[in-house]
Amino acid sequence: MNIVKLSFKNIASKPLQTFLTVLILSLSTALLLGVKQLNKVFESQLEQSLHGVDMVIGAKGSPLQLVLSAVLHIDNPTGNIPYKEAKKITANKYTKEAIPVSIGDNYKGYKLVGTTPQFINLHKTSLEKGALFKNSYEVVIGNAVANNLGLKVGDTFSSSHGMLEDALETHDENPLKVVGILKPTQNVIDRLIVTNLESIWHLHEHEENHNHEEAHNHEDDEITAMLIQFSNKMGLLQLPRMVNEDTQFQAALPKYELDKLFQFTAIATKAITWIALAILFVSGISMFVSLYRMVKERAKELALIRTYGASRNTLISLVFTQGILIGLISFSIGVLLASIGLQAIFANIKETYKQQIYLLEYPQDILELLLFIFGIIFIATLIAILPIFKMDISKILSNEN
Repeated sequence: MNIVKLSFKNIASKPLQTFLTVLILSLSTALLLGVKQLNKVFESQLEQSLHGVDMVIGAKGSPLQLVLSAVLHIDNPTGNIPYKEAKKITANKYTKEAIPVSIGDNYKGYKLVGTTPQFINLHKTSLEKGALFKNSYEVVIGNAVANNLGLKVGDTFSSSHGMLEDALETHDENPLKVVGILKPTQNVIDRLIVTNLESIWHLHEHEENHNHEEAHNHEDDEITAMLIQFSNKMGLLQLPRMVNEDTQFQAALPKYELDKLFQFTAIATKAITWIALAILFVSGISMFVSLYRMVKERAKELALIRTYGASRNTLISLVFTQGILIGLISFSIGVLLASIGLQAIFANIKETYKQQIYLLEYPQDILELLLFIFGIIFIATLIAILPIFKMDISKILSNEN
């Protein structure tokens, strides 16, 4: 007797019931797998992008906006601050590293960041090709910028003023030259165009000063923010309070602000997860009902199989095979739906934020969810086969109830 063939026949005999069971089981699989992967990917991306930035100093406003703009580069800055004053604040024993960043231009949606070479070291990457910027209007580009825009060392381009990709005002009089390409890191620096502070300042000088860069006093220029690494734990206790209470600037702690953000997003994530688990529970009940009804409605057919020499274990194997087939079909569809959905979300993120996102430990997530779902299927099937143990063959065949 071909158990697999007979199981398929039983499944096909109840198309509507099988469809509903497969539908809800595949939807719960897709939701659980998708939510888990999104959580893992986004947390990893944010943690990688922090790279030891303990505090950010910037203009007064939303501390979360300051972190998102100066550290993650996915929001507009809160404003500018005087570079000279920012350096005074960070000249203390609590500061291990103070890295200025100046933001204000973009090229085809990729942000131009004026900073120092320490910014590249902060993101734990190095040059793949070319050299670091030394002079004004020289830039080093992230790997995603190079790949997505087809830029190479030696190419030139003109940045646009502001954060909008289709901004009309461009700095055609001062083209930027690519002198280096960074190795891929899968974090925020992959989508940045990095140059020195002087390049940003020169680009935004008044027209009459464009040809007189040497006469400009850069001590009076502004930056968007200062990225701080503490030299010791006392820095965490002293510096933020000192900046917020005694200066015109604000200090934001990236880890604290992102933890608050995660608390808000966790509510939605948990809600979706619980909904998916509820759907999974319902699908387990649906599978139990489907298999139980099959055993009861096909009692005579199962009894005849027994009279032809099949053992009770054979009937049990038949029911379990049917449950496994439904589970495999549902799980495969669920994984397919989750994969398509995740790739669509990642493509949208790439289009909006210019950040390439990759799946993390996806096979492991699939395996863990497979074991969990098949545990539920096993329990549902185990309950459904109970009538087989109570089967009275002679009574069934004589059509007695």
